[in-house]
Amino acid sequence: MTTRVFTSAPPTLPLMLKAALPAVPVIGGLPGVRHAKGSVPDVVLERHGVVTDPRHLDAYNEVCGFPRSDTLPATYPHMAAFALHMTLMTDTSFPFAPMGLVHLRNTIAQHRPIRVDEAFDVSVRADDLRPHPKGSLIDIVTTVTIAGDVVWDETMTLFSRHKGGAPEQSPAALTGVEVPDGVVHWKLAGDLGRRYAAISGDRNPIHLYPLTAKAFGFPSNIAHGMWTLARSLSAVQNKLPDAFTNVAEFRKPILLPTTVVFGSSSDDDVLTFGVKGSRKPVPHLVGRVTALP
Repeated sequence: MTTRVFTSAPPTLPLMLKAALPAVPVIGGLPGVRHAKGSVPDVVLERHGVVTDPRHLDAYNEVCGFPRSDTLPATYPHMAAFALHMTLMTDTSFPFAPMGLVHLRNTIAQHRPIRVDEAFDVSVRADDLRPHPKGSLIDIVTTVTIAGDVVWDETMTLFSRHKGGAPEQSPAALTGVEVPDGVVHWKLAGDLGRRYAAISGDRNPIHLYPLTAKAFGFPSNIAHGMWTLARSLSAVQNKLPDAFTNVAEFRKPILLPTTVVFGSSSDDDVLTFGVKGSRKPVPHLVGRVTALP
């Protein structure tokens, strides 16, 4: 396993441009642009001593709905890792071109809250390339440590559509789980994707403008899945234990602008939540929080 250490976050705009190259006819097939097939890259990307910029955190909290606190929102360490995610996915050793990948599922384990003033280390790697009925799945695993102790980790499951898929070997964790009914309506503006992109660095064209989204087959720009998850967790922030696992599944994209409905329900120590359409009850996200011992 090769380890690459970064002293600062790689700039995301050049990475987004690099991510687009494999989708360009002819150019996408050139050496140095074409992605390898069929294997997980044998590399770990790391940043050490990451510190939180309070102004960036405030902007993130504002767009995602979190209250100001002396600890980080459970989804915020994803921000510190995003540039490493993009660096990994744009490397030609990664088995799929980044444009066209779908963030299908997400699991976050918060082993303890991270204080805003704590420095932490981040590592990112790919894992578990496996079949899906309509293509393939691959995980990107992020681990956050402080003084050698794991305090937060995340598994992003990405889907690549292609021929020759096969059934998954085990069902997804939230198979059969429905979005709870709710009465809380969120009116989402057409510029939500651009606002979140400015904070997260995720400037995928499908999130920015109707015109850029139509180039990738969407009738309008769509909300970021990680914004939907963050906004949902902010809505149940007062119900979250200090240590928990959150499993989430992104089902249907949220076309902007629109109004969606958020709902949640509790059963013993399990909190289920989700987002669906207001006019048609199309499920967009479902998530489940379970306390860690």
